[in-house]
Amino acid sequence: MARWIRSRRRPRPVAAGRRPDGGCPGEAEQAARAAVPLSALRETLAGIGTTLDADTTCAELTRAAVRLAGGAAAVLRRAGDTAPGYEAITGDAELLPDVRWAAAAARETEVPPVGAGPDPWPAHTGAPGAALGAPLTSGDEGYGVLVWARAGTPPRRAEAELLALLAEHAASHLRHARAYARVSRTAGDLQRALLAEPGRPHPNLDVAIRYLPVGSTALVGGDWCETVRLHFGRTLLVVGDVMGHGLESAVDMNAYRSSLRYIASADLPPHRVLRQMDDIASGEADRRPATCLLARVDPGRGQVTLASAGHLPPALIDRDGVTGLLSVPVGPPLGTGLGGYESATHRLAPGETLVLFTDGLVERRGEDIDRSLDRLAALGFAAGDAVDSVLETILGRLDARHAEDDVAVLAARPHIRQGAAAPGETGGPPTG
Repeated sequence: MARWIRSRRRPRPVAAGRRPDGGCPGEAEQAARAAVPLSALRETLAGIGTTLDADTTCAELTRAAVRLAGGAAAVLRRAGDTAPGYEAITGDAELLPDVRWAAAAARETEVPPVGAGPDPWPAHTGAPGAALGAPLTSGDEGYGVLVWARAGTPPRRAEAELLALLAEHAASHLRHARAYARVSRTAGDLQRALLAEPGRPHPNLDVAIRYLPVGSTALVGGDWCETVRLHFGRTLLVVGDVMGHGLESAVDMNAYRSSLRYIASADLPPHRVLRQMDDIASGEADRRPATCLLARVDPGRGQVTLASAGHLPPALIDRDGVTGLLSVPVGPPLGTGLGGYESATHRLAPGETLVLFTDGLVERRGEDIDRSLDRLAALGFAAGDAVDSVLETILGRLDARHAEDDVAVLAARPHIRQGAAAPGETGGPPTG
């Protein structure tokens, strides 16, 4: 079968102005050759490859083929020695030849020489109808075949050349779609590698984290959360926000996260952690600036120590479910090299919930940031809600899943472990 197809791929040359039977073209054939005005052809070609999605391109191709030549059309993509079946069928599928014919032809289709366009080959004559195919080739790659069929008369040479032109145009867009898919897979793999899980806090702290990247294609951006275990039952909570979006911001986010883990292992006060992170980031010319908020939670003492590098303040939900904002001295963003960070300590009793977040949670375009923060502070919660429930309530009421920026939010609630002393009754490290 394949040898028969190869033998029939290239029609014998026809003298200009004469039919293969030696006669002159009839009026019907001449009309067919002029049936597609140039403007209509341009419009049809413009409608193929409107996206970087291969499935969409195949559907646009078969619709264009039927619009210009009638009948039915489908695409059979090359998949090794297998015949997955027709895709993107337009028109009456009963007119299409047995898929095995097209599969054999697809396997035997050769990429045309440089400068030569793809040549259509006759795939089937007889029941259920006359059909032909055009190879989907671009450059040195083949993607399958366009199969077109109709009941009645076999396709004319002009129709075959028209379908070959559509197939060639679509194949170029399929090549771009395949390249885009490869790049997207690589970017996705890198993003998954960057999407490291935060560390585990001490058992005296309940923590819940949500991360919502903006858009539908990114897995991770420049927003991040982290928890670092310190000595004496303390935990360092962190949220950060790297300037910008996408993969570049995610790479810088990973750099900030790595330096934080290294510096925090020395158990320095939060403002000194920020100072060292700023020194490292400002020494790298390509590093994007970032805001960052540190909260060192000490359940044994019933307190939290905060330091901010250009970041929004955290919220505190008391045991009655009332929300407020904690004051914190704000220094410049990380990466500026300006330093000047300070710490502030607040009471944090068991059962109270501390909420750290990035600006995507509250900011709305054209709205003053103070009003945005007031919206968060106005939220009320049922007493005793678990930290996971608190986060879901916040995300739902602020419609964070439709935010215009990445959203990272962390909720933490200290509790006294059974057998431990009440806050203030145990010794601990200096708070400086």
